[in-house]
Amino acid sequence: MAEKFERHRQPWKAEEVAKLRTLAAKGKGLKEIAKALNRSEESTKERAKTDGIGIAKLR
Repeated sequence: MAEKFERHRQPWKAEEVAKLRTLAAKGKGLKEIAKALNRSEESTKERAKTDGIGIAKLR
């Protein structure tokens, strides 16, 4: 069964974007960042792409 995300289709808050930037800068993978933000991997990837944030490749 697929995981449920409480933040599904909710707008991104400034704090979430800041946390995304911080985790990406630390070299964390997409799966780990998405879980920390309680967002889907797809949503996290799209937001990172929109903001020009590079995320480490999945290992």
